[in-house]
Amino acid sequence: MNLLDQKEAIERVDRQNMRKLIHDFSAQMRQAEEIGTALHIDPALGTGLSKIVFSGLGGSAIGADFIRSYLAYDFPIPIFVNRHYQLPEFVDKTTLLVASSYSGDTEETLSALKDGMKRGARILAITSGGELIRLARANSFPFIQIPGGLSPRAALGYSVIPLLVALSKIGFKQAYRPIELQEAIGLLKTLSESQYDTAVPHEKNLAKQLAELCFGKYPIIYAGVDYFDVVALRWRGQIEENAKALASHHVLPEMNHNELVGWRYPQQLLKEAVVFFLKDPSDHKRVQMRMNLTRSLIERSAGKVVELSSQGKGLLARMFSLIHLGDWVSFYLAVLYQVDPTPVEVIQHLKSELAKEPAAR
Repeated sequence: MNLLDQKEAIERVDRQNMRKLIHDFSAQMRQAEEIGTALHIDPALGTGLSKIVFSGLGGSAIGADFIRSYLAYDFPIPIFVNRHYQLPEFVDKTTLLVASSYSGDTEETLSALKDGMKRGARILAITSGGELIRLARANSFPFIQIPGGLSPRAALGYSVIPLLVALSKIGFKQAYRPIELQEAIGLLKTLSESQYDTAVPHEKNLAKQLAELCFGKYPIIYAGVDYFDVVALRWRGQIEENAKALASHHVLPEMNHNELVGWRYPQQLLKEAVVFFLKDPSDHKRVQMRMNLTRSLIERSAGKVVELSSQGKGLLARMFSLIHLGDWVSFYLAVLYQVDPTPVEVIQHLKSELAKEPAAR
């Protein structure tokens, strides 16, 4: 029997039950919507805004990336994602600064928040607790409190959906599309239960098959820049954190202006690459053409090339459908590597070393 079809073998590796979090992601999205709709926020927060800056790192920033991509061509003001201790010079009193830290104690986010407060930026926080929620209460700025106890990367629904609802409540009605959300929730529930879950045998389970392709290889993920750049980034991050395996990603058309040339050497390494092209009907027609041409140019050098298409009607469902597949692939890849997908010891070690010389507060 294939290892990925052995329930007990999977459970021995997945000691903290990442499988359940991935399987139940549709339920998390539904609860996240309830958190957003219950939020009381002053609509005046959105009056006269010139830009929105999200500040966060890692799993707490991927939700901001998602929102930026999802609203990229349907939002009246710029959205910027900041991953640093300080903020860009353009942050001012007409900026909404969204401080996102799942734990509430991310030092870079807290530093950027204090920078924004000094400049008079309008603040909205999203967190499960920690110092961030203490600052929010002490300074009377609005915050969204989400459930704690998860790995930040496993809380993507909580970091996306409440913020979309919040944006709609301060005047950006296009951010929250209930019909799209309900479709996405239903689709992910179906995908988990009938296509990707551990009970679905290998021969019928695309996620298990793709994980096997990645095992012992180097995954490279390509997507169009329009909306699915964040999906490629999510695939990379999940493979790296869950499976503890190095991966890379890039977007088209930019990839055609640099990385494409690198598909020549070292030839032995290129043969170890498994390349995923993430495709969606919304991809610009020229990008679609570029993807096809790029595949024809690199498949002679790559070990394996796979095209994956989004599922669903609405954009939200299509984006989450490929994210969900990538989450499952990273989970099964962790099982193949016999490594618990939840812990990230090296990150915790890094934080403990940094804590020996705390950042200024």
